[in-house]
Amino acid sequence: MSQQNTYSAKDPRTLAFCNLYGVLGAIPALLDMDEEARAIVEGKKISIGFAVQDGPHGTLCFDNGKARMRSGTAGCSIKLYFPSCEKFNAMIDGKASPLPVSGFWHIRFLLGAFTKLTDILSAYLRPTEDKLEDPVFFEKSTKLMLYVIGRSIVQIGNQDPVGQFSASNIVDGKIRLAIGKDLAVAIHAKNHKLFFNATPSDDGVMSEMRFADLATARDLFDGRLNAVAAVGLGKVRIGGMISQIDNVNRILDRVSLYLA
Repeated sequence: MSQQNTYSAKDPRTLAFCNLYGVLGAIPALLDMDEEARAIVEGKKISIGFAVQDGPHGTLCFDNGKARMRSGTAGCSIKLYFPSCEKFNAMIDGKASPLPVSGFWHIRFLLGAFTKLTDILSAYLRPTEDKLEDPVFFEKSTKLMLYVIGRSIVQIGNQDPVGQFSASNIVDGKIRLAIGKDLAVAIHAKNHKLFFNATPSDDGVMSEMRFADLATARDLFDGRLNAVAAVGLGKVRIGGMISQIDNVNRILDRVSLYLA
């Protein structure tokens, strides 16, 4: 396969990691910011394990209106098995149904509450233009996109062959992605592996990319604004170790390929 084709190819396994830890991994943030979503799982304590053959294994844990994603499926309330990464990706796209292999008595939660949550999440991540005219919805949608993109950078850097090359050139330390003054996530590089931090402190931050405001971030996320042009216009500020930013940007270029 040519270098060009390798760069433009979407690896199903990497996509499965992005879908589990990037897309479904944003559900904890969704519950923190959306009252309707939080009400769906208020008072519930249950966990859904996702076991993907030759792919990711993770569990989404709900506990009284909160959620967290952990690796592995040990001790989950209901376990869903997928014979391939392609089958799991098809479920995320709404083109296939999951196969429960344990916890069958929790099917009602899976088909009811969990489906409602994913519908709300999809509305935020794939919004209609009229929805984005609502400033409250616009803010929540853009914040969620930051979490999904940050988490997907990590998965692509760790799993995708092209992304792994960029990750191998990132020195240890934190790269912060921020919007305005109050919202930030971080990519933590250690031994050429990437990790996501949703609530980063200043400790260990070696470089930063800061979007001026939500509108700027949204234009970049949606491909309406070029990152280089945004820096020239003063809408994006970069600082610290530029080689870190450069390699994260190379991985970021592949996020749109996987999340399109």
